Amino acid sequence: MKTGLAALLHPRSTDDFLASYEQQEPFVVHGNEAHTGELTSLPMLASLEALLGSWPRAVEAHLPDRRDEASAIETDTTQARRLFDEGMGLLFGEANLVSPVLSRWLEQVRRDLGLSALTYGRCLIYATPDGKGTAAHFDHNHNFVLQIRGTKIWTLAENHDVAHPMCRHTMGLPEDPELTTYMDRPMPTTMPEPTQTFELRPGSLLFVPRGYWHATAATGDALALNFTFTAPTWLDLFSAALRSRLVLSPHWRETAEGVADPARRRSATQTLDLLLAGLVDDLPHWQAADILDATEADPTDA
Repeated sequence: MKTGLAALLHPRSTDDFLASYEQQEPFVVHGNEAHTGELTSLPMLASLEALLGSWPRAVEAHLPDRRDEASAIETDTTQARRLFDEGMGLLFGEANLVSPVLSRWLEQVRRDLGLSALTYGRCLIYATPDGKGTAAHFDHNHNFVLQIRGTKIWTLAENHDVAHPMCRHTMGLPEDPELTTYMDRPMPTTMPEPTQTFELRPGSLLFVPRGYWHATAATGDALALNFTFTAPTWLDLFSAALRSRLVLSPHWRETAEGVADPARRRSATQTLDLLLAGLVDDLPHWQAADILDATEADPTDA
């Protein structure tokens, strides 16, 4: 029995997927119940009632003003059932911490994708009432959506507004301050054209690339399992390796004294200039392998 990425993608091939993945394009598979049976047969995914009855953690309910994670409250399973009946979507976060099966699949898919060991991976379970869904937004992660129960319509559009966003953004809400520093244009208030529409039924899998605009709507009560990966950027890997290098120096570990005191700011500037001069001398000797050795385990050790 296949596991991990190959199982999620069956009957389509991993090579087919990687061609789309490298172009940052959506990818969809239908009718894959046989190869994802270990996931879809999990007792807690049998129904919303089964999930609520076995869930040991808090639940996130999406408020009707935004129908999105940007406007949500944390609640218990008893209140979550009532809020769902009132038309609010529910999010069961980090289900991989509850299920060893999900934890194993999550790690296997990460490895199959070749993502960094520093990747923040998690399994999310979304319960969506009939006729409801999520508002248009983009995420800063790669997302695999496995439809478990019901039907959900996904509307996707390529993001021409910002390349490789490093945060989530919901259409119509204020942008993250850092996001505004590298946006190519003002964010749209309606879904950009052209759009793609995918109907996910039980056994369907959809890959949503990082940064892609998307919105959802359920036809009938729906339950979906997501494998979500917030992978580090080259910036993140370099920053992590740089810190691991500089932390070895007692001079870099000194308290940054006087930086907010105008009377001592000149001395603080001189100290930092000396540290930077040493870094400038050191950086030309760095190689990519040095950085990856600092952040990634040796694949042969896996």
